[in-house]
Amino acid sequence: MKRLPNTPPRLLFPDQLPALAGTELGRSAWHEIPQALIDDFAAINGDDQWIHVDTARADRERGGTIAHAFLVLSLMSAMTREIARYQGISHGFNYGFDQLRFTSPVPCGARIRLIETLASVERRQAGLLVRRNCVVEVENQERPAVVCDWLILLVTAA
Repeated sequence: MKRLPNTPPRLLFPDQLPALAGTELGRSAWHEIPQALIDDFAAINGDDQWIHVDTARADRERGGTIAHAFLVLSLMSAMTREIARYQGISHGFNYGFDQLRFTSPVPCGARIRLIETLASVERRQAGLLVRRNCVVEVENQERPAVVCDWLILLVTAA
């Protein structure tokens, strides 16, 4: 994934999170999605459908290949680390997704970025359950590729 320069990630501490509910945390850099990355993902997950890997047929029938929706989703992990880093925690767990939708395909060669808004913070026995509204934009496309609420459980440092 080709990354363009961006600002450093925002450092967030557990005690500040509740006050940030409803605010945009930030935007990642734009990331290009080359065919080699799509091919590598197809080899890993076994989805070698022609719309992803057969460039000649995809060019002929639909104007080019598209990235796997799960590839775009998996790239959110790298992009979120460009937006914010959580300090004062022991570790975090991916808690899941709500309202996950793949709303538009990502053409090969397109650039994507993640926009995150802190939706809510709930205290849990282990720490904090953080809900982030996430949108993966595709450069020069009106519709985003992914919209979802992404939940993480931040285990506070002992």
